[in-house]
This record gives sequence, C-alpha cells and structure tokens, in this order.
Amino acid sequence: MTLRNIAIIAHVDHGKTTLVDKLLQQSGSFRDNQRVAERVMDSNDIEKERGITILAKATSITWHENRINIVDTPGHADFGGEVERILNMVDGVIVLVDAAEGPMPQTKFVVGKALKLGLKPIVAINKVDKADARIQEVVNEVFDLFAALDATDEQLDFPILYGSGKNGWMANSPDGSPEDGMTPLFELVLKHVPEPHVEEGPFSMIGTLLEANPYLGRLITGRITSGSVKPNQTLKVLSQDGSTVESFRVSKIMAFRGIERQPIEEGVAGDIVAIAGMTKGTVADTFCDPAVTEAIKAQPIDPPTVSMTFMVNDSPLAGTEGDKVTSRMIRDRLMKEAEGNVALKIEESDGKDAFIVSGRGELLLAILIENMRREGYELGVSRPRVVFQKDLSGQTLEPIEEVIIDVDEEHSGIVVQKMSERKADMIELRPSGGDRLRLVFHAPTRGLIGYQGELLTDTRGTAIMNRLFHSYAPHKGEIVGRRNGVLIANESGEAVAFALWNLEDRGPMMIEPGWKVYEGMIVGEHTRDNDLEVNVLKGKKLSNVRSAGKDEAVRLTPPIRMTLERSLSWISDDELVEVTPKSIRLRKAILDPTARKRADRSSKTA
Repeated sequence: MTLRNIAIIAHVDHGKTTLVDKLLQQSGSFRDNQRVAERVMDSNDIEKERGITILAKATSITWHENRINIVDTPGHADFGGEVERILNMVDGVIVLVDAAEGPMPQTKFVVGKALKLGLKPIVAINKVDKADARIQEVVNEVFDLFAALDATDEQLDFPILYGSGKNGWMANSPDGSPEDGMTPLFELVLKHVPEPHVEEGPFSMIGTLLEANPYLGRLITGRITSGSVKPNQTLKVLSQDGSTVESFRVSKIMAFRGIERQPIEEGVAGDIVAIAGMTKGTVADTFCDPAVTEAIKAQPIDPPTVSMTFMVNDSPLAGTEGDKVTSRMIRDRLMKEAEGNVALKIEESDGKDAFIVSGRGELLLAILIENMRREGYELGVSRPRVVFQKDLSGQTLEPIEEVIIDVDEEHSGIVVQKMSERKADMIELRPSGGDRLRLVFHAPTRGLIGYQGELLTDTRGTAIMNRLFHSYAPHKGEIVGRRNGVLIANESGEAVAFALWNLEDRGPMMIEPGWKVYEGMIVGEHTRDNDLEVNVLKGKKLSNVRSAGKDEAVRLTPPIRMTLERSLSWISDDELVEVTPKSIRLRKAILDPTARKRADRSSKTA
C-alpha cells in the first residue's frame, strides 16, 4: 500500500471542508446508510456555528489500495499559526481557488509558505458552476501569484483541475463530465505528489498538533520522519535547543482511518500518527528514540501582532454567572491554550491578576475568549492593542496589513475616505466584475480594529474585506478612534423601562428593562463626544390624582446588540468588556466616578 500526505489550502469560504466531505464519501469511508453531519471535519461547536475552520485537522482515506492522509486547514489569516505547523507533515498541497473570487490574501500567505518548503502544488478551480465564474482569468491570476512568490519552474508547471466540491466532481477541463466524480483528483494526487521522504535511523518525529484527550491524556500528532514506533516503547522528548524535556513510555499509538481515529500496533516512517503517554512534550518538540541526540528543526512562526489584557472580573456582579473566576484558574487555562497554539504568547502582569495575551489578530483572541466563557470562566478583557517593535536605530515600528476590499462601485468613495482616515495607502484599484471594484490597501493594524462593522454599515452589507499581515513599518502617527462618548449608569439595580424611554434622545441603548446594572457600567452610546452619567433605575412617580388624558405608552427602541467581537473593537482604552457564560457587558475600567475623573485629569496633565 502506497502512502501520500497532502494539505488542502485556500482562502476562507472557498470550499476546503466541503471538498474533504466529498473525498471521504466517494472513497468509501462512510457506509451508504451512515448518517454524517455536513462539513464533518468542523468538529468544534464554534466552527459549526460560524461555518469556518479554526483548527487544522487530519483525516485518512483509502482509494484503490492507496492511503491518502489529508489535512484540512483554516482559511482565516488569524489562524495562520495552525497552517504553518502542518505544512511540515505533507509532501504536496491542493490549492483550492474560487472560480469567481480568484486567489485571495490567505491563499497568498499559505501558498508562499508551501512553495518555500518545496511542496508540489495542484491547483483546483472550485465552484465553476457559479454564474459569475471567470475561470481563465482566475487561472492566469494563480500563475501570476505563483510567479510573484518565487516559485520554481517545476512548481510553476502545476496541473489544474476544474469542478464543484459541493456537487462532488472534478475534471481536467471546465466543461468536463461530472459523472467521474472525484476520480480525476484522486488519480492526480497519486501521480503528482511524491511518496513521503523517509530518513534512515531510529524513530524520530516532530510534534505538530497537541490536544488533551479525557482518556489518554496529552496526544501529540505529527509525521514520523524516520524509524517506527510501537506501544510500550520508551521515547524521549528533545526541545529545539537539544535539551531533554522528559522520557516516557508510549501508552497508545493512534492513526486516522476515515474520520475515526483507531489504535494501531506500529507507526511507520512517513505516516501521520498521534502518540499518547507523555506529560510535558509539546508542539515543535522532537519525539524520538533514546539514541537520537539532535532535535529536528521546526519552521519559525510569524510573530503576534495584536495583544489584549485578560484580568480577573472585579465588577459588582462577579461570580454570579460563572464558576471559574480566580486568577489561578484563568492562568492555568491560558497556559494550556498556549501549549497547543504556537501563535499565542502569554505574559503575566506585575500584579499577577492580569495576563497579556498576544496573537495574530482579533478573531483568534475572540475565539479563545468565546471558548473560555463556554467553559464557565468569567473575566474582564481590554481593547485589542497592536504589538509595536523597535528597529536598530530605536525607531518605533508597527504592523502593516494588506487589505483587499471588494465593494459595489457606488460605495467605493466612502471606503477610500474611511481607509485614508485610518492612515491606509491605496496600492491598487481595479474592476472585479459585475459593477464591483477591488481596492487594495496597506493599512496599519491599529486603524483596522473595529472597522469591519463600520464598513458593512457604510456599504449596506455588500462589501467583503480580507486582511493579511504584510510587514512592520515606521509608526504612521495618531489615528482618531471612536468619536462618540458613552452613557454610564450612576447606580446599581435593575433597569426600568420608563427611565430608558426618557433617555432615548441621549443616544441608543445597549440594555433592556429588567437587566442588572451597576455603577460604572456602560448602558448606551452618547450622541455627543463626551461621557454622560445617567440614572436608568428611575421609575415613574405615581400619585392618586387622575389625569384627563391617558398615560403615554412606553415604546422602547430595540437596543444595540453587542456581540463579543463588536464589543472588543468598540470600547476605548479606558473601558473593559466583562465576559461571563451568560452575559457580555461593557464597563469603565475604573467604576468609581470620582476616581475616574481624577485618573482622567492626571492622564491629561502627564
């Protein structure tokens, strides 16, 4: 039985996970009567809800006595750390490109990494049945992209397939027959992707994916570089500097067979397996025979660009909705996350009750917060801040992102204006078909925090924005943030409909009648640029005098729904998001109004 290891890489929503579904079905991995969820590889609850892939996952299919290990990768740039790690497990990549959108920023990012490693690409043009498909133009764009990324002549001579992953077919030409299903793709993988390169010597493997299994403990997944491994064998773990982390006995070896992970009696060189039994070994460590002395070099991971402060929830409502509230619990959870996610960096603050968490982007950190609140954690979170660097001359550098915005022509003016306010430089403007324009900018990450919602409002929900880290560049100066102030509750209690109704002319509310509020909590957005303290507990004064007219009915305007991502990007530097399993509240960092004014005065004089 021959073996192939491939990864499927593409931009978000170009159809990677759906394609894997069809490959599994047509290879016979499912029984004919087996009930299988749509996008079976998206196993995480948040992945299913949002329709995006967050964690890289492996599966294995058998086709005509050949085993093909497939890795499904995330499409969002924020989860690029996941993608970079898995590329050292594979020997070829399927680059999936939407026939209408063409290659997008994340495609460019991952393809660049894959080409540097010398991987052989297969290009699959997906969704060719779309009404706005522009197949030949997209093929030319892919070739130009490969050339711009310094692909070798061999890599530029890539084979191309056309088809529809959703309908379960791929063919050698755009008007090929759907009757063959995925057979052309299977045949091309076996013909074009080389068998795994195997080195001589005793067992060695670099850890690529780490997970915690409730029955087996820590499970490390990777591709075996040399030798073989059996259960009960003694192995040691080497860190990147060559020092020994621990020695352990292998308790179980697991390998994917379809979507199920099954125990096997021996893992051989070239195969992708998961090993259980260690207590300290982690991602990028080398798991090897005791005779091995040198660690396998791991691919360097790009640095984090955004950081947030996670702190113990100290609001008056702390501990009423979650059961994990102490700094020790939060610290343990963050350290556990950092072990398996190499794109995260955790630092403790001086007071030990707050942690600075740095990552690739707001979405990566927002997913971490969402996972924590579902597990019962309560915490306060600051506004995302960019991670600055200093060059050799001491000049401050900030992260710059390449931003691609597809927008209707009528809305392009407001997009250009808003991006220029955020210190962005326009690089390219070109038509992208159907009265739409594609705008390409280089913009500081600082200016993009919170822009997604504003962009959708400005363009009536029609714009599509994609971002990708580009480089570090000199600091571009001050960027004006949120222009409106906030409405702050001045007492603790339950909000009253009559009070909210009377405050409607002050600005839109974020709370409903009956919600618990406390002093210093943000209850709405002020129409002006200053903060205003308001009383949302004030009920109507009742008397025994009957009035001639009927009382006015209280009809409230629906409040603004603040999701976690929207809250994180909306708050100012002196505000926090209080996250609990049931609620997301906004508050001032300093709840006491007198202390808040004193701190404001001292910051202005400093």
